[in-house]
This record gives sequence, structure tokens and C-alpha cells, in this order.
Amino acid sequence: MAVQLNHTIVHATSKEVSADFLASLLGLEVRPQYGPFLPVVTANEVALDFADADGRPITPQHYAFIVSEEEFDAIFDRVRGAGITYYADPFHERPGEINHNDGGRGVYWADPDGHSMEIITRPYGSGG
Repeated sequence: MAVQLNHTIVHATSKEVSADFLASLLGLEVRPQYGPFLPVVTANEVALDFADADGRPITPQHYAFIVSEEEFDAIFDRVRGAGITYYADPFHERPGEINHNDGGRGVYWADPDGHSMEIITRPYGSGG
């Protein structure tokens, strides 16, 4: 079997708030709770399992999602419609811009706990 990513745990102040935030922007659904986890599953069946940090410090992580051009438009519209500050770069130094790396489009924003979320239409290094 080829190695595949199955899931990752995303620590949150409130797993419900964070899972709903991401799912609503990406146009995904929050699946039923499994143990302590609230999963949001992508089209390639990778689960982001949101878990309450229960007062422990949260170390912000980065999560990137490849989307089609049409999905980018829809997600980006939801990001802007929600009044979320977005950036063209991973260090959040270029607010109000998107990037055009590798001939595609990309944008970053922070979730309620400071995790950096990103959507891109072309994989990095794919040229263009």
C-alpha cells in the first residue's frame, strides 16, 4: 500500500467553533463526533480532527488545501464576505492580496486559534 495521510489533529479553544469555521468556508461538512474529535474531511478522505485543547496552549499550525479555480472563487468569496483578513503570503505580511504562484492563485487566512489556512489552485513547484 502507498503511504497516505489519513488524519491530523487540530487543537482548538472550541472544536465546534473551529470545525464549523473551516467547514463553512471550504464548503465541507462537519462529520459526527468520533471520540474526542470533530472531523472535517476533505475530498481525498483526509480528516482534520478538531479537538479541544482544554486550556493547554495551542501552537498554530499551517493547513493547505488544493482547490479548483471555481472552488477558489467560491471560498474566497466566503472569506471576504465574512470580513476575514486574508494574505498573499504564509507570514501574513501582504494583507488584502492573493498570490499567483506557479501560474495559479493562493490565499491565506487565520482560523479562530491562529492556525494558518491556505487555498491554492496549483501545487507549489508545478510551474506555470
